[in-house]
Amino acid sequence: MADDVRIGVFLLAAGFPGRDHGEVLTSAVDTAVAAERAGFDDVWIAEHHFMSYGVCPSAVTLAGYVLGRTERVGVGTAVSVLSTRHPVALAEEAALLDRVSGGRFRLGVGRGGPWVDLEVFGTGLDRFENGFAESLDLLLAALNRPRVSSDGPAFRFREVEIVPRPGGPFLPVVAATSPLTARLAASRGLPLLLGMHVGDAEKAAMVREHAEAAGGSPAHAGGPGRAGHVAAGVAHVADTTAEAVAEMRRSLPRWLAPGLAGYRPVDGRPYRPRDPHEYADLLCRLHPVGSPAHCADTMIATIRRTGVRHLILLVEGTGDPELTRANVARLGAEVLPAVRAAFRHSPYITR
Repeated sequence: MADDVRIGVFLLAAGFPGRDHGEVLTSAVDTAVAAERAGFDDVWIAEHHFMSYGVCPSAVTLAGYVLGRTERVGVGTAVSVLSTRHPVALAEEAALLDRVSGGRFRLGVGRGGPWVDLEVFGTGLDRFENGFAESLDLLLAALNRPRVSSDGPAFRFREVEIVPRPGGPFLPVVAATSPLTARLAASRGLPLLLGMHVGDAEKAAMVREHAEAAGGSPAHAGGPGRAGHVAAGVAHVADTTAEAVAEMRRSLPRWLAPGLAGYRPVDGRPYRPRDPHEYADLLCRLHPVGSPAHCADTMIATIRRTGVRHLILLVEGTGDPELTRANVARLGAEVLPAVRAAFRHSPYITR
């Protein structure tokens, strides 16, 4: 790996129409193994409930299985939803995976959304709207202290010993879609996970928000990449950029249309899913979808514009397991080396 540039894959376990759930999950695991073979640095697993957008309901569980099937790559959650989980239970699971994997596990957490999950799991809308900071603080305490207790609005319990302990200081990455969450993460010394639905300018703005809240500038202390921020995107490589874009425009809406429609608000608030064709076009414009040279140039530009040196790439866009593994292999052989070479002698970023 060149300097501190890291490139991983982002697995949604996307439920394309007509695919068996077992096949989807098996394909996700096979893709993780293929990513390790292709030279990716890590694998990040998404978590969704009650929808075909992603058929993995427990990123931690699938991460544990992937850790057992791999030897070198880091494996993380992108993300475990704090609004529907008990923070102490999640901390225990993270510490367990940290220990048995020799430190290869990364925990990503997020607020989630105002979805029906809150009703099903009994945590309620208030946990989503008002309880994220309390949940995050309790998670951090359970990950980094030998004993914890709580007397907050959402969690009240006597002091308990936390076992197992992680192998060392353990700081999760926090998904952020708003300046408020970016500032919250900065106040706790935690890096950001930035989503694939926004472009480089929006990601750079969020990084600046985080840096300012942390008392520095984006270039402070070696740049935000060294703070561990992560940026998600879509990646699909073909012989030509026109071919790659055409493939994604054909396949992505088949998944996005029913997948995005699966989000159901827990209350009466209106929800209008994105137009799947417009969203597919946006993803192709924002991210490395194209020839090997185009994909490499796009990733290099994203790193330079945002300062984020850790990219994770959704590679399942065709919905075909064989084509997904071929995409991973080509990215590893024809794209990643060029991206890493671009930063091999440039540890600091100038924007």
